[in-house]
Amino acid sequence: MAGAPSISSLFAQRVVVGVGDLGVSNNTSITLSTYALGSCVAVAVYDPVAKAGGLLHMMLPDSTISPEKAIGQPAMFADTGLPMLFRALTGIKADRSRLRLFVAGGASVLTGNDNFKIGERNIRATQLWLQQQGYGVRGSAVGGYISRTVHLDIGTGSISLKTPMANEKFSLAA
Repeated sequence: MAGAPSISSLFAQRVVVGVGDLGVSNNTSITLSTYALGSCVAVAVYDPVAKAGGLLHMMLPDSTISPEKAIGQPAMFADTGLPMLFRALTGIKADRSRLRLFVAGGASVLTGNDNFKIGERNIRATQLWLQQQGYGVRGSAVGGYISRTVHLDIGTGSISLKTPMANEKFSLAA
């Protein structure tokens, strides 16, 4: 019947990954989403064979500024959140050799002089950790002055990147 929803669309769910949090799934009806990345960085990871993926929304580069906070909310920091994301993916049978990555965020959203350069520092910390672990990044949308929203469709490996000016699509499946 024309216009009738598909069975899979009836059960599709959006899981929102908040600031300083992460989510992983191997349920093909799930879309992992994180909103309003300013200086924060999102790392989306996908295994196209296992149809498993994860999304991290980290806000600071280094947990040494608040070790207590890192214990309670490790996904808040690049140095503790990234290892946690990849461990969680292993737990849902994602294979390291097949992982494909997309990185977004790290903007300078403060007006005037941004002395802290949190966005730049988040990008650097993320890139350095991924490089040290031997992970390559398939696509990225980092830096600049705009906020970004990222959606990872677990069923297809599709990334939807939304900005105030555009909506773009990237595939981590191919």
